[in-house]
Formats: sequence, C-alpha cells, structure tokens
Amino acid sequence: MNIRILQLVEGAQKARGLTVIIDVFRAFTVEAWLSRNHAAAILPVGDIQTALEYREAHPGTLLCGERGGRKIDGFDFGNSPSSIEHADLTGKTVVHTTSAGTQGIANANGADEIIGGALVNAKAIARYIRQKNPAEVSLVCMGLAGKEETQEDTLCARYIKSLLEDQPIADMDAEIDLLKRTSGAKFFDPAQQDVFPEADFHLSTQVDRFDFVLRYDRETGRMCRVDL
Repeated sequence: MNIRILQLVEGAQKARGLTVIIDVFRAFTVEAWLSRNHAAAILPVGDIQTALEYREAHPGTLLCGERGGRKIDGFDFGNSPSSIEHADLTGKTVVHTTSAGTQGIANANGADEIIGGALVNAKAIARYIRQKNPAEVSLVCMGLAGKEETQEDTLCARYIKSLLEDQPIADMDAEIDLLKRTSGAKFFDPAQQDVFPEADFHLSTQVDRFDFVLRYDRETGRMCRVDL
C-alpha cells in the first residue's frame, strides 16, 4: 500500500487511488455531525449557486456552508459543528459548500474513491482503508481555503498514515494541545467568537469520536455513511 500525503487543491488534483479529503476545521467534522444527527442526505458541492439552485428545485433542503469562515447569507447553517450539535436533522437533505473541504471533492477527479477526513473519525477511516486494501492511498490536506497548509489537517493525515503503518503517534493529546497555539488559535480569540467559536475547536478535536466514514458517491453526489 503506497500512502501519500498531499496538500491543498493541487494535491486533490494529483490524488489517485483511495483518496481521503481532509478538512478538520471544519468541513468534514461538520459532515460527521450532520450524519450523527440523522441527516437523510449530505450533498457536498463546490459553489454557492449550485446549492441555491438545488434548494429551489427541492424545497425543504437545508443549506450549510461558509466563505471566509462566515455563514453564507441565506443559508440555514454555517460551517460550524457547534451550530448543529443539537439540531435534529432527521429526514433532511443538507447541501454543504465550503472554502476548502468540498473544493477538494470537486477537484479529486483522478481518485478511484473519495471519503471525507477529520480527526473525529480518523481511526474508522484507517480501518476502512485496511478493509479495502488499495494499492494507492492519497491523504489530501485541504488547509486554509485550499491554498495554505494548516497544522490540523496535516496532523490528521499523519495520524491516519501512522495507524495504517502500525506506528501510532506517541502523544496525540500533546499534538492537539499544540493546535491551540498554531492553526487553532483563532478559536480562542475573543474577537473572532462569532465566526470561530471555541466550542468548534473542541468538537473538531474529539479524536475518534465516531465509528463511521462518509464516502462520496459520484453518481448521486451524496456522502454515504459506512458504519464500521
């Protein structure tokens, strides 16, 4: 099994084999919570207009997403796990668009299979990959807006790779703590709590909370939950 760690939109475009598009802060953490809260369907899309047109054609659809971290005008939710933590989404279709994570899915045209990646289900992702046993694995870190590398996404990729290679990271707690002073510092800035609430940091770094993966189905455009 050849495992590569790739970065940003360019990395998504280079991805081959079984591909994990990683966005810890916050796209695929959000999608894990959407699934946990019983959303009937999750549709990641690359642009805002596609989301709006889908809702127009399918009344009752909920829209979730951000640009520049902020909730998009007219959307039901931002890209914030704390905003949906207690939402009952039973039976709801949710269309999701973000600056980084969903852009990775949109650009991974060479991938054989795509799943969403986050710390909250990283061990489940590693287990899924082991079961599939592909010749090639691409771990794509989407970073900030798909343009700037970030510590949390690279940590998630390193963690998944370490599990696949049976060489687990020695101290994940210390690695998570470090994020508070690096790429996660914005969640502890009082001036940014309206966009980056502290609760989102804690929900996004609950390592291995969920025992399922979300697999992208190109035919339907949906994320399909696979319980492990």
